[in-house]
Amino acid sequence: MYLRSLHLRQFRNYLDQLVEFSAPKTILVGNNAQGKSNLLEAVELLSTLRSHRTVRDRDLIREAAAIGQISAQLERDLGTVDLAITLRNSSRRTVALNGQSLRRQLDFLGTLNIVQFSSLDLDLVRGGPEQRRNWLDSLLIQLEPVYASILQQYTHILRQRNALLRQATGVRSQVATVDNSPPASELALWDAQLAVAGTRVIRRRSRVVQRIAPLATYWHREISGSTEELVISYVPNVELQSDDPAIVQQTFLAKIQERAIAEQYQHTTLVGPHRDEVNFTINQTSARQYGSQGQQRTLVLALKLAELKLIEDVIGEPPLLLLDDVLAELDLNRQNQLLDAIQDRFQTLITTTHLGSFDAQWLNSSQVFTVKAGEVRG
Repeated sequence: MYLRSLHLRQFRNYLDQLVEFSAPKTILVGNNAQGKSNLLEAVELLSTLRSHRTVRDRDLIREAAAIGQISAQLERDLGTVDLAITLRNSSRRTVALNGQSLRRQLDFLGTLNIVQFSSLDLDLVRGGPEQRRNWLDSLLIQLEPVYASILQQYTHILRQRNALLRQATGVRSQVATVDNSPPASELALWDAQLAVAGTRVIRRRSRVVQRIAPLATYWHREISGSTEELVISYVPNVELQSDDPAIVQQTFLAKIQERAIAEQYQHTTLVGPHRDEVNFTINQTSARQYGSQGQQRTLVLALKLAELKLIEDVIGEPPLLLLDDVLAELDLNRQNQLLDAIQDRFQTLITTTHLGSFDAQWLNSSQVFTVKAGEVRG
């Protein structure tokens, strides 16, 4: 797939900017806070309907404007696709494909596939479990857009169940009773729904880790010169003894029963994929606890290269690669490994404050734009 054009209106610090892409690689150069990352964020929204920088649409709309819009033309093997997102301060956003508004925003997903690598991704290893779960979920949505609906359903059930646990505790705290558990019949209904939806999440997360792990291990071995061995393991909160949904659900419900008393005291759900973990080990040692900064950066780079390969294998087309000010975070060896892996195979958008990281061959095959105060110039 190839992004032909991107048009931003009243988006972040852009008033009305059309960018047309004509090379395999596009380098966006400029000082900080000029709008380079904003442009990549617009592409991210077109792909995932989410921004890793904010959850509020009003933060995406230019100051004093009521509406912002992102539109693009994408070339895929099956033809050209026009994408558009309209953001509103006072009402819900809308999305359109080829000029037709979509009733369900989830139907927009899967049209534009990307792999994004920013300096924030370096926290993927050393950060908390939530960051690794979000990474897995984002990858799954790229591979299987229906997963967004599955995850949304699980989150809704989880919130309802947590509300019941808190509500029951609040009611019973007003009367003299030791029993602060919610009504058993009502809780049992939510338990069953949580187990069904949670099982769907767990099984998909397990499968995607099985697919990406060997790819990441290969790239990590390449980058480290075969001196280090990366192992990625999925650690679900509910033990996955079988891929049979019925067996997973039984295990899920049994663990809920085990943690029932603890949940009553903590007023929250303690069982489910919202408590999953992904472990990274290098030479049988925890990368999070004991990995050096260089090892952690190599690991994340290997993950991103593995994402590119996995998405291409599943989708049948190479995804776009967005590199947001990440070259400055990598040493020369890792920069070269990344740039060599990309070549002209993946359309790549790169932000940087200077061109010193690129050799002449790379610059000659790249389109270079200067970004200053929300304006992009060739």
